[in-house]
Amino acid sequence: MSEDKLNRRSDTLAFAERSSGGIWDAVILGAGAAGLMAGIVAARRGKRVLILDHARTAGEKIRISGGGRCNFTNLNANAKNYLSSNPRFCISALKAYTPADFLKLVDSHGIGWHEKTVGQLFCDESARDIVTMLLAELDDAGGRLQMGTEIKGIERRDGLFHVATGRGSEKARALVVATGGKSIPKMGATGLGYDIARQFGLEVLPTRAGLVPLTFSDSQKSFAAGLAGLSVDAEVRFGKVMFREGLLFTHRGLSGPSILQISSYWQEGNPVTINLAPGANCLESLMAARKSNPKQDVATSLSDILPKRLAKAIIEREGIKGHIAEQGDKLLRKLDEAVHRWQVIPVGTEGYRTAEVTLGGVDTRTLSSKTMQANDVPGLYFIGEVVDVTGQLGGYNFQWAWASGVAAGRAL
Repeated sequence: MSEDKLNRRSDTLAFAERSSGGIWDAVILGAGAAGLMAGIVAARRGKRVLILDHARTAGEKIRISGGGRCNFTNLNANAKNYLSSNPRFCISALKAYTPADFLKLVDSHGIGWHEKTVGQLFCDESARDIVTMLLAELDDAGGRLQMGTEIKGIERRDGLFHVATGRGSEKARALVVATGGKSIPKMGATGLGYDIARQFGLEVLPTRAGLVPLTFSDSQKSFAAGLAGLSVDAEVRFGKVMFREGLLFTHRGLSGPSILQISSYWQEGNPVTINLAPGANCLESLMAARKSNPKQDVATSLSDILPKRLAKAIIEREGIKGHIAEQGDKLLRKLDEAVHRWQVIPVGTEGYRTAEVTLGGVDTRTLSSKTMQANDVPGLYFIGEVVDVTGQLGGYNFQWAWASGVAAGRAL
């Protein structure tokens, strides 16, 4: 059955059950990765589950992820791949539902996949295959999905959660908040989950954009803009954290996997250190060129270890002219520094508009690490990106969504 048919069928069934005046075992807010997984697991346990979402279709962030092929997990997922005020919080859920567990589900639906980089698993065909799989699982389990539904308000009275929506009112014994963070607002991202947490007395840690391009001031921007579209292998460091992956120059600053990774760790006002030629020795190469090709211009010598555009841009930025033979050791060391230890202080990031994730969120100290239930509010659960657990780039955030969704689904 196609995605659209599954969406329409579940919508119809949800209305039918609502009109009967029944009480749901759980209402789940958010039809993304975490919400769908929680609904599937709970429904397979015989629970009456309704998933609500204000979007028109389910799993939109899944659909656009991984360049349209969905990096749906990482085989190496463990606590060290996540940022949180409590780094150990995610351990229990990740151990209880592993990447191998999700891969079994993918295989059971005949979805082809491949390992692109060590541990990173992608669909062979389309991210839509993962969405279709989840909707089929939910439908088969008897869970209900209602899209295009705005949440107007939530109350807890008489031991039930009362959810007022633009299409009526729902009552449930449990409420699961899987609304995600603030990243990519054009797809409908809001701060609803944080508002619900605060309403029920849970602390919400400050949020900011993560896995996001870095932007430069005007003085630095011209250098990057002149190289826009150029990608190089690079080592990017902030403090003790280092990533070696692709770096992409943009009209606003820097992007690419290495920059997205470091953006989650970077703190405003501090420098990022970049090695534009990891594995090479710039100083040694330039000194050798000075002996073997003394009449060669410096940019040409530098292009032995860097792309020509980048080599030329660095030479121009440093104000160096003439042949390699005319350059003293001090100047060559300056070039070595510019290549291997280029320090930049970004002015900021591109923000939630292009961020893949939201850092911060519902404080893990207020939740059970085994069930995701709020410690002081029985029946209230928070899962996925809305929680202060953020993965690195490479399928880790999806694995957290699956694992936290399963943890809640098993506890409902």
